[in-house]
Amino acid sequence: MRTGRAGARWPRWVPPLIVFALVVAAWYAMSYLALAPERRFLLPPPDAVVRVGFFDSGNRAELLDGLLLSAQVALSGLTIAAVTGIVCGVAMAQASWLERSLNPYFVVLQTIPILALVPLFGFWFGFGFFTRVIVCVLISLFPIVANTLFGLRSVDESFHDLFTLQQSGRWSRLWKLQLPAALPHILTGLRISAGLSVIGAVVGDFFFRQGRPGIGTLIDLYRSRLQSEQLFAAVGLASLLGLAVFVVFGFVARRVTSWHTSARDSLP
Repeated sequence: MRTGRAGARWPRWVPPLIVFALVVAAWYAMSYLALAPERRFLLPPPDAVVRVGFFDSGNRAELLDGLLLSAQVALSGLTIAAVTGIVCGVAMAQASWLERSLNPYFVVLQTIPILALVPLFGFWFGFGFFTRVIVCVLISLFPIVANTLFGLRSVDESFHDLFTLQQSGRWSRLWKLQLPAALPHILTGLRISAGLSVIGAVVGDFFFRQGRPGIGTLIDLYRSRLQSEQLFAAVGLASLLGLAVFVVFGFVARRVTSWHTSARDSLP
């Protein structure tokens, strides 16, 4: 018990900060001790990454512009996937024949390597913003559909019996019982899909070499030019984008479903 009370005195951000400091220290050690100066471009030290990637105005503007485009693509795709997935999940929960008709295709969509189809989408629709959003929608759609359907179907039968005694209609049962009970599951699906949408936007950029470059395009460009400082800075920004999306959706989920047991002791 004493150990638990002592651990409770530590703020939640202290252990991750300690791990981050250890990672940075190991990074410096690898860069300066394990690599010869002529090979240090393989793992430039953190201060060189920050200095070249962010303190240089030209590089900083290029990186932030690419990050903005990738964020717009990811959020647009996630929004479309969220609306489509929730509507399809609700419709499938209300009509079993619709679930039997559509669910196999959503499963197939999950198993298809969407990124391998990016050249085909580019051939059909071009390599602009619209095609990038399509990729994010297809990658992030299934978790929202699956979690929405599972949440709507997992309501306790005793609550359904209570609504039956009150002679509640289908839409009243859906709005007052099923959707509130399914909300934690829906938000979990959104949280998963948010990360997938960022991955789709960044990795999909490797195939979009035309038009305005996203952060993934810049990563591939810096790799080909052996610009390691800019490469590490771009990878760091892409990681921060995914982390920011994860934290935001986690915060929203905790606030919206604070009444639910799944919100207790959840990750940030």
